[in-house]
Amino acid sequence: MAFNLDPEKKHDMVLLFDVTDGNPNGDPDNGNRPRTDDETGHGLVTDVAIKRKVRDTIGLAAEAEGLDLTRYQIFVEAGHALNTRLEESYLVKGLELGKKIDDAKAAKAREWLANRYVDIRLFGAVLSTGKTQSLGQIRGPIQVGMARSLDPVLPVDHAITRVTQTTQADIDKGERTEMGGKWTVPYGLYRAEIHYSAPRGRQTGVSAADLDLFLCTLVNMFDHDRSATRGEMATRGLYVFSHHNAFGVAPAHTLSARITARKISAGEPRSFGDYKIDVDDADLPDDVALTRVLG
Repeated sequence: MAFNLDPEKKHDMVLLFDVTDGNPNGDPDNGNRPRTDDETGHGLVTDVAIKRKVRDTIGLAAEAEGLDLTRYQIFVEAGHALNTRLEESYLVKGLELGKKIDDAKAAKAREWLANRYVDIRLFGAVLSTGKTQSLGQIRGPIQVGMARSLDPVLPVDHAITRVTQTTQADIDKGERTEMGGKWTVPYGLYRAEIHYSAPRGRQTGVSAADLDLFLCTLVNMFDHDRSATRGEMATRGLYVFSHHNAFGVAPAHTLSARITARKISAGEPRSFGDYKIDVDDADLPDDVALTRVLG
Protein backbone atom coordinates (compact mmCIF):
# COMPACT_ATOMS: atom_id res chain seq x y z
CA MET A 1 0.00 0.00 0.00
CA ALA A 2 1.30 3.44 -0.93
CA PHE A 3 2.01 5.54 2.16
CA ASN A 4 -0.27 8.35 1.00
CA LEU A 5 -3.20 5.90 0.68
CA ASP A 6 -3.01 4.43 4.17
CA PRO A 7 -6.33 5.20 5.91
CA GLU A 8 -4.66 4.67 9.29
CA LYS A 9 -2.43 7.71 8.76
CA LYS A 10 -3.17 11.44 8.88
CA HIS A 11 -2.95 13.24 5.53
CA ASP A 12 -2.88 16.96 4.71
CA MET A 13 -3.34 18.02 1.09
CA VAL A 14 -2.94 21.10 -1.07
CA LEU A 15 -5.07 21.32 -4.23
CA LEU A 16 -4.39 23.79 -7.04
CA PHE A 17 -6.85 24.34 -9.89
CA ASP A 18 -7.51 27.09 -12.39
CA VAL A 19 -10.25 28.56 -14.56
CA THR A 20 -9.99 30.31 -17.92
CA ASP A 21 -12.91 32.37 -19.24
CA GLY A 22 -15.43 30.70 -16.96
CA ASN A 23 -17.36 30.93 -13.73
CA PRO A 24 -15.92 28.47 -11.19
CA ASN A 25 -18.59 29.10 -8.55
CA GLY A 26 -21.42 31.58 -9.04
CA ASP A 27 -23.16 33.33 -6.14
CA PRO A 28 -26.95 32.85 -6.45
CA ASP A 29 -27.51 35.85 -4.17
CA ASN A 30 -25.56 38.09 -6.53
CA GLY A 31 -26.89 37.26 -10.00
CA ASN A 32 -24.56 34.22 -10.24
CA ARG A 33 -21.54 36.52 -10.25
CA PRO A 34 -18.29 34.61 -9.50
CA ARG A 35 -17.66 34.63 -5.77
CA THR A 36 -15.00 37.06 -4.58
CA ASP A 37 -13.62 38.48 -1.37
CA ASP A 38 -15.24 41.93 -1.26
CA GLU A 39 -12.19 43.55 0.32
CA THR A 40 -9.32 42.00 -1.64
CA GLY A 41 -10.94 40.90 -4.90
CA HIS A 42 -9.58 37.38 -4.61
CA GLY A 43 -11.78 34.71 -6.17
CA LEU A 44 -13.50 32.15 -3.93
CA VAL A 45 -14.85 28.66 -4.52
CA THR A 46 -16.81 27.12 -1.65
CA ASP A 47 -16.03 23.76 -0.11
CA VAL A 48 -19.56 22.72 -1.08
CA ALA A 49 -18.81 23.37 -4.77
CA ILE A 50 -15.62 21.30 -4.62
CA LYS A 51 -17.38 18.41 -2.88
CA ARG A 52 -20.19 18.61 -5.46
CA LYS A 53 -17.67 17.99 -8.23
CA VAL A 54 -16.21 15.07 -6.28
CA ARG A 55 -19.68 13.59 -5.82
CA ASP A 56 -20.47 13.99 -9.52
CA THR A 57 -17.28 12.21 -10.57
CA ILE A 58 -16.22 9.63 -8.00
CA GLY A 59 -18.83 7.10 -9.11
CA LEU A 60 -17.45 7.26 -12.66
CA ALA A 61 -13.97 6.62 -11.30
CA ALA A 62 -15.20 3.65 -9.25
CA GLU A 63 -16.87 2.15 -12.31
CA ALA A 64 -13.73 2.64 -14.41
CA GLU A 65 -11.67 0.88 -11.72
CA GLY A 66 -14.08 -2.04 -11.60
CA LEU A 67 -14.90 -1.50 -7.91
CA ASP A 68 -18.00 -2.75 -6.13
CA LEU A 69 -20.46 0.01 -7.02
CA THR A 70 -22.74 -0.81 -4.09
CA ARG A 71 -20.07 0.89 -1.94
CA TYR A 72 -19.86 3.94 -4.17
CA GLN A 73 -23.41 5.27 -4.24
CA ILE A 74 -23.91 9.03 -3.70
CA PHE A 75 -26.10 10.19 -0.81
CA VAL A 76 -26.40 13.89 -1.72
CA GLU A 77 -27.56 13.47 -5.32
CA ALA A 78 -29.87 15.55 -7.50
CA GLY A 79 -33.33 14.10 -7.90
CA HIS A 80 -33.22 11.93 -4.77
CA ALA A 81 -34.80 12.79 -1.41
CA LEU A 82 -32.48 12.39 1.59
CA ASN A 83 -35.25 11.21 3.90
CA THR A 84 -36.10 8.32 1.58
CA ARG A 85 -32.53 7.07 1.70
CA LEU A 86 -32.30 7.48 5.45
CA GLU A 87 -35.54 5.58 5.96
CA GLU A 88 -34.12 2.75 3.83
CA SER A 89 -31.44 2.19 6.48
CA TYR A 90 -34.20 1.67 9.07
CA LEU A 91 -36.01 -0.81 6.84
CA VAL A 92 -32.84 -2.78 6.05
CA LYS A 93 -31.99 -3.04 9.76
CA GLY A 94 -35.57 -3.88 10.80
CA LEU A 95 -36.12 -0.66 12.73
CA GLU A 96 -39.45 1.11 13.14
CA LEU A 97 -39.68 4.52 11.50
CA GLY A 98 -40.53 7.43 13.77
CA LYS A 99 -39.62 5.53 16.93
CA LYS A 100 -36.72 6.47 19.19
CA ILE A 101 -34.03 3.79 19.06
CA ASP A 102 -30.99 3.23 21.25
CA ASP A 103 -27.55 4.16 20.02
CA ALA A 104 -26.50 0.55 19.38
CA LYS A 105 -29.28 0.15 16.81
CA ALA A 106 -28.66 3.62 15.40
CA ALA A 107 -24.97 2.73 15.00
CA LYS A 108 -25.90 -0.25 12.84
CA ALA A 109 -28.02 1.97 10.59
CA ARG A 110 -25.22 4.56 10.39
CA GLU A 111 -22.73 1.81 9.51
CA TRP A 112 -24.99 0.61 6.70
CA LEU A 113 -25.29 4.14 5.31
CA ALA A 114 -21.52 4.78 5.48
CA ASN A 115 -20.76 1.49 3.77
CA ARG A 116 -23.22 2.24 0.96
CA TYR A 117 -22.62 5.95 0.31
CA VAL A 118 -19.06 7.02 -0.38
CA ASP A 119 -19.79 10.71 0.25
CA ILE A 120 -21.05 9.88 3.76
CA ARG A 121 -17.96 7.74 4.31
CA LEU A 122 -15.66 10.57 3.26
CA PHE A 123 -17.49 13.80 4.16
CA GLY A 124 -20.03 12.74 6.78
CA ALA A 125 -23.70 13.77 6.90
CA VAL A 126 -26.52 15.00 9.12
CA LEU A 127 -28.92 12.05 9.43
CA SER A 128 -31.45 13.17 12.04
CA THR A 129 -34.25 14.35 9.75
CA GLY A 130 -37.84 13.26 9.20
CA LYS A 131 -38.60 9.88 10.75
CA THR A 132 -34.94 9.05 11.48
CA GLN A 133 -34.26 11.51 14.32
CA SER A 134 -32.28 8.94 16.32
CA LEU A 135 -29.56 8.58 13.68
CA GLY A 136 -27.79 11.78 14.70
CA GLN A 137 -24.88 12.62 12.43
CA ILE A 138 -21.68 11.16 11.01
CA ARG A 139 -18.61 13.36 11.18
CA GLY A 140 -16.61 12.75 8.04
CA PRO A 141 -12.83 12.25 8.04
CA ILE A 142 -12.21 14.57 5.06
CA GLN A 143 -12.56 18.31 5.56
CA VAL A 144 -12.35 20.53 2.47
CA GLY A 145 -11.53 24.20 2.88
CA MET A 146 -12.66 27.17 0.79
CA ALA A 147 -10.54 27.71 -2.30
CA ARG A 148 -9.07 31.17 -2.83
CA SER A 149 -7.37 32.56 -5.93
CA LEU A 150 -3.70 33.46 -5.57
CA ASP A 151 -4.28 36.88 -7.10
CA PRO A 152 -7.35 39.13 -7.35
CA VAL A 153 -9.74 38.31 -10.19
CA LEU A 154 -11.93 40.69 -12.16
CA PRO A 155 -15.29 39.09 -13.05
CA VAL A 156 -16.70 40.20 -16.40
CA ASP A 157 -20.42 40.34 -17.25
CA HIS A 158 -21.07 39.45 -20.90
CA ALA A 159 -24.35 40.31 -22.63
CA ILE A 160 -25.59 37.44 -24.78
CA THR A 161 -28.53 37.08 -27.17
CA ARG A 162 -30.83 34.25 -28.16
CA VAL A 163 -32.76 34.03 -31.43
CA THR A 164 -35.59 31.95 -29.96
CA GLN A 165 -38.26 33.73 -27.92
CA THR A 166 -39.65 32.33 -24.69
CA THR A 167 -43.35 32.77 -25.51
CA GLN A 168 -45.55 32.95 -28.62
CA ALA A 169 -46.72 36.35 -27.39
CA ASP A 170 -43.17 37.68 -27.74
CA ILE A 171 -43.07 36.47 -31.33
CA ASP A 172 -46.46 38.03 -32.06
CA LYS A 173 -45.14 41.36 -30.78
CA GLY A 174 -42.35 41.16 -33.35
CA GLU A 175 -39.46 40.43 -30.97
CA ARG A 176 -36.58 38.68 -32.71
CA THR A 177 -34.03 38.13 -29.97
CA GLU A 178 -33.85 37.88 -26.21
CA MET A 179 -31.05 39.23 -24.07
CA GLY A 180 -29.23 37.46 -21.30
CA GLY A 181 -26.00 37.64 -19.34
CA LYS A 182 -23.03 35.46 -18.55
CA TRP A 183 -20.33 35.99 -15.92
CA THR A 184 -16.74 34.83 -16.40
CA VAL A 185 -13.34 35.17 -14.79
CA PRO A 186 -10.62 35.77 -17.44
CA TYR A 187 -8.17 33.67 -15.44
CA GLY A 188 -7.69 32.54 -11.87
CA LEU A 189 -5.44 30.03 -10.12
CA TYR A 190 -7.10 28.75 -6.94
CA ARG A 191 -5.74 26.94 -3.90
CA ALA A 192 -7.62 24.79 -1.39
CA GLU A 193 -6.46 22.76 1.59
CA ILE A 194 -7.90 19.35 2.43
CA HIS A 195 -7.37 17.29 5.59
CA TYR A 196 -7.96 13.63 6.37
CA SER A 197 -8.45 12.42 9.96
CA ALA A 198 -7.51 8.75 10.43
CA PRO A 199 -9.57 8.21 13.63
CA ARG A 200 -12.71 9.46 11.90
CA GLY A 201 -11.84 7.44 8.81
CA ARG A 202 -11.72 4.35 11.01
CA GLN A 203 -15.19 5.19 12.32
CA THR A 204 -16.73 5.49 8.85
CA GLY A 205 -14.82 2.56 7.31
CA VAL A 206 -12.59 4.41 4.83
CA SER A 207 -10.31 2.06 2.89
CA ALA A 208 -7.12 2.55 0.88
CA ALA A 209 -9.24 2.13 -2.26
CA ASP A 210 -11.45 5.01 -1.09
CA LEU A 211 -8.47 7.33 -0.65
CA ASP A 212 -6.99 6.28 -3.98
CA LEU A 213 -10.31 6.98 -5.68
CA PHE A 214 -10.65 10.33 -3.92
CA LEU A 215 -7.21 11.50 -5.09
CA CYS A 216 -7.89 10.26 -8.62
CA THR A 217 -11.18 12.16 -8.60
CA LEU A 218 -9.53 15.40 -7.47
CA VAL A 219 -7.09 15.14 -10.38
CA ASN A 220 -9.70 14.36 -13.05
CA MET A 221 -12.98 15.83 -11.79
CA PHE A 222 -12.97 18.90 -14.05
CA ASP A 223 -12.53 16.72 -17.14
CA HIS A 224 -15.85 15.02 -16.37
CA ASP A 225 -17.78 18.07 -15.18
CA ARG A 226 -17.39 20.43 -18.10
CA SER A 227 -19.89 23.11 -19.01
CA ALA A 228 -19.86 26.27 -21.11
CA THR A 229 -20.59 28.27 -17.96
CA ARG A 230 -17.46 27.08 -16.14
CA GLY A 231 -15.16 27.60 -19.12
CA GLU A 232 -11.88 25.70 -19.00
CA MET A 233 -11.08 24.34 -15.55
CA ALA A 234 -8.25 21.98 -14.67
CA THR A 235 -6.48 20.55 -11.64
CA ARG A 236 -2.93 21.89 -11.71
CA GLY A 237 -1.43 20.41 -8.56
CA LEU A 238 -2.21 17.93 -5.79
CA TYR A 239 0.28 17.44 -2.97
CA VAL A 240 -0.23 15.05 -0.05
CA PHE A 241 1.70 15.28 3.21
CA SER A 242 1.36 11.94 5.02
CA HIS A 243 2.20 11.47 8.70
CA HIS A 244 3.52 8.21 10.11
CA ASN A 245 0.65 7.92 12.60
CA ALA A 246 -3.02 8.75 12.98
CA PHE A 247 -2.55 11.83 15.17
CA GLY A 248 0.07 13.61 13.07
CA VAL A 249 3.62 14.67 13.82
CA ALA A 250 3.59 18.27 12.54
CA PRO A 251 0.99 21.08 12.34
CA ALA A 252 -0.87 21.02 9.04
CA HIS A 253 -0.31 24.71 8.32
CA THR A 254 3.48 24.33 8.48
CA LEU A 255 3.31 21.62 5.84
CA SER A 256 0.86 23.30 3.46
CA ALA A 257 2.98 26.46 3.61
CA ARG A 258 5.69 24.52 1.75
CA ILE A 259 3.58 24.67 -1.42
CA THR A 260 3.71 28.18 -2.86
CA ALA A 261 3.02 29.81 -6.21
CA ARG A 262 4.52 33.02 -7.49
CA LYS A 263 3.60 35.08 -10.51
CA ILE A 264 6.43 35.27 -13.04
CA SER A 265 4.72 37.37 -15.71
CA ALA A 266 4.79 41.16 -15.82
CA GLY A 267 1.11 41.71 -16.52
CA GLU A 268 -2.08 40.23 -15.19
CA PRO A 269 -2.03 36.41 -15.10
CA ARG A 270 -3.92 34.85 -18.00
CA SER A 271 -2.61 31.26 -17.96
CA PHE A 272 -1.00 28.70 -15.69
CA GLY A 273 2.29 29.49 -17.40
CA ASP A 274 2.26 32.88 -15.70
CA TYR A 275 3.00 31.12 -12.38
CA LYS A 276 5.82 29.04 -10.98
CA ILE A 277 4.94 26.46 -8.34
CA ASP A 278 7.58 26.01 -5.63
CA VAL A 279 7.63 22.85 -3.53
CA ASP A 280 9.87 22.95 -0.47
CA ASP A 281 10.50 19.30 0.30
CA ALA A 282 13.86 19.84 1.98
CA ASP A 283 14.17 19.08 5.69
CA LEU A 284 10.66 17.71 6.06
CA PRO A 285 9.78 16.82 9.65
CA ASP A 286 10.72 13.31 10.66
CA ASP A 287 8.06 10.75 9.74
CA VAL A 288 6.32 13.02 7.22
CA ALA A 289 6.35 12.06 3.55
CA LEU A 290 5.34 14.25 0.60
CA THR A 291 3.62 12.67 -2.41
CA ARG A 292 3.27 14.75 -5.55
CA VAL A 293 0.12 13.23 -6.97
CA LEU A 294 0.10 15.94 -9.64
CA GLY A 295 2.57 18.77 -10.14
